[in-house]
Amino acid sequence: METFINPYTDFGFKKLFGEEQNKHLLISFLNDLLGGLEHITNLTFQNTEHLPVGTNERKAIFDIYCTNDKGEHFIVELQKAKQNYFKDRMVYYSTFPIQQQAKKGDWDFNLKAVYCIGILDFVFSENKDTKEIIHTVQLKNQRNQVFFDKLKFIYIEMPHFNKGLEQLENHCERWLYFIKNLNTLDEIPELFKDDIIYNGFEVARIAALNKEERAIYENSLKEYRDLYSVMKSAKREGVDEGILIGKARGVESVTINMINAGMTDEQVATLVQLDIATVTAIRSKLRN
Repeated sequence: METFINPYTDFGFKKLFGEEQNKHLLISFLNDLLGGLEHITNLTFQNTEHLPVGTNERKAIFDIYCTNDKGEHFIVELQKAKQNYFKDRMVYYSTFPIQQQAKKGDWDFNLKAVYCIGILDFVFSENKDTKEIIHTVQLKNQRNQVFFDKLKFIYIEMPHFNKGLEQLENHCERWLYFIKNLNTLDEIPELFKDDIIYNGFEVARIAALNKEERAIYENSLKEYRDLYSVMKSAKREGVDEGILIGKARGVESVTINMINAGMTDEQVATLVQLDIATVTAIRSKLRN
């Protein structure tokens, strides 16, 4: 039995970084990640569900959304599986905290900064041959000068982080080690004894969860394991089918496997890069 929760599960991630009593952990992580660019002393959690201006437009649901005392906005997302338009989604998400700053009447359009942070359990294809872990993106002009410094995207490609305890060079890397290895550890490493991250280990103890939390976590862990298993199967079978009978049939075969594994149409559509209507049609065909 594992000692600590898996931070890649929905429950685990929000337990560690999305609860009021644990926001000191999120503050420390964000300060380290921003590298001194912003010193956050306090955060206020905001509603993670955001409705568009038009009633027929798509809403957005963030994993974690908060603001600091300066009124700056922080969206923190955990992405377990590669998504075809993940960058597009993050740009879309950034528009919500920008638009909500609009004021009626006289307003000079002075905006507060928006930070969109993605913790990724995958690597973008264009980065597969690089060793960089943290990628920071801003709007720049043709001379590589920052055009707008109030919108920043930070992506952490966790598969590229493979350092051991003795190799950690700074506190940010300690946080990455914590996230990457938490659920594989049986005890708290000595290195974290006098560190704020020690509190993260204590929060993450499975034995400390109450009955209701334990049930939610077990369900969240099952969803994570099912997703991981299906992803491995999809990758393997997608390649095999592509070689034998073509890409189209391979995608349908993988889709069927995912449906049979109990995944929702939305989860399947994201992983195989099909529209939901197509996935629904395949599910309907299986029932008949």
